[in-house]
Amino acid sequence: MIASRLRQISLLLFSMAISFAAFFQMFERTAGSFPSSFAILLGVVAVMFLALWALLLRFQPYANQSILPCVLLLTAIGTTMITRIDQETGTAVGQRQLIWTCIALVVVGVLVIALRDYRVLRRFSYISMVVGLALLLSPMIPGLGREIGGARIWIGIGSYSIQPGEFAKIFLAFFFASYLFDHRDQLAVGGKKLLGMQMPRVKDLGPIIVVWFASMGVLVIQHDLGTSLMFFAMFVSMLYVATGRKGWVAIGFVAFAIGCVVAAKVFAHVGYRVDAWFHPFDSEIYNRYPGGSAQIVTGLFGLASGGMAGTGLGQGHPNLTPLANSDFIYSSVAEELGLVGLLAILMLYVIIISSGLITAMKIKDGFGKLLASGLVFTMAFQVFTVVGGITLVIPLTGLTLPYMAAGGSSLIANYILAGLLIVISNAANQPEPEVSSDTFQYEALAVLRDHELKERAKTPRTVSGGAQ
Repeated sequence: MIASRLRQISLLLFSMAISFAAFFQMFERTAGSFPSSFAILLGVVAVMFLALWALLLRFQPYANQSILPCVLLLTAIGTTMITRIDQETGTAVGQRQLIWTCIALVVVGVLVIALRDYRVLRRFSYISMVVGLALLLSPMIPGLGREIGGARIWIGIGSYSIQPGEFAKIFLAFFFASYLFDHRDQLAVGGKKLLGMQMPRVKDLGPIIVVWFASMGVLVIQHDLGTSLMFFAMFVSMLYVATGRKGWVAIGFVAFAIGCVVAAKVFAHVGYRVDAWFHPFDSEIYNRYPGGSAQIVTGLFGLASGGMAGTGLGQGHPNLTPLANSDFIYSSVAEELGLVGLLAILMLYVIIISSGLITAMKIKDGFGKLLASGLVFTMAFQVFTVVGGITLVIPLTGLTLPYMAAGGSSLIANYILAGLLIVISNAANQPEPEVSSDTFQYEALAVLRDHELKERAKTPRTVSGGAQ
């Protein structure tokens, strides 16, 4: 046990060492010295990560220990790049990001202590649905919602803005897991076969139709392709895990593709994204406002200029790309860390996602299996849509890269997601209770005794004595 704990803490300390080296190199190249304010903030964050690890040992002793170091490294790489862009623009987003990280660690610490049994979340399934939908639709409230970058997915509180959809995905994952767990038997019943796949029955299509309409509503009303895709993909993937029917995946893909094609033809803001995807280097589309492809092309040049090993921290020009510290932070990192750095970042995401999938496979509780897989697929789809949009695999969506992009709401929501995976992994990794031979013999004798008493009760009694 001691050797295992030493390996676990060594992963965390190694991640901290890499993070400090990245900050040190960046500041030495851009500012010539390490600011004392950043040194204090980094020390506070490091202490809080160690405190969270201690809480995991105390309250979640069997939890997966590879998720937390990966989250730390992704946060450190993102904050380093955000701070590096601050050096060019004269802003202080990096310091705010470290403060948001401290808040996120406090929230996860409370979650680790309070949520001993994740199954309690199943009691609040419909409350989670109401809260999730309220958060998702809150940007449409007049006077509260704000439109930034052409998408109305923000709510404003004073000088601050929050993206409620980041928290909505967690509450809707609670509801989807509970609903699909309760109705998995009905949804698993197959209908007719099509192209070798067992399709679901028509009368069971109600849930996916409702979620499809909700996703299309987000796409049309809030101008947000990314959130729409993420929610619909999360539901369809959880539906497949619950039923094992590939037909649900096929129906979901076709339905969403048809909806996107229709929306691109009918609504201009969706068509702009598609045009910029198909013809990013066309001069007319490049200079068009709104909906031009200048941002995408600039990000692509940032990706290309990094080459294999990158220009080095502090030696590139990531600030040339619009939204370089949020939506396009992947391009910023690519310029200074190169392809090698990008592959390392993707590997960290793969470790987190694979750890969550292993947890989903190991957990015996159906609700936990669905919840873990839903949370993991949500993160996987978010990473895919961001990276795919920047590299022209799919249209640009406007989502942010988990743990790396600037923004408090995204950071806290994704830390909660990682915390939930850690809590579920604790239940999945708990050893089976050992049964001693004496206990087994006692239980076997008790079963035999009960069986003998039942047999005696079934045997009819005979009346003794002769007739007088």
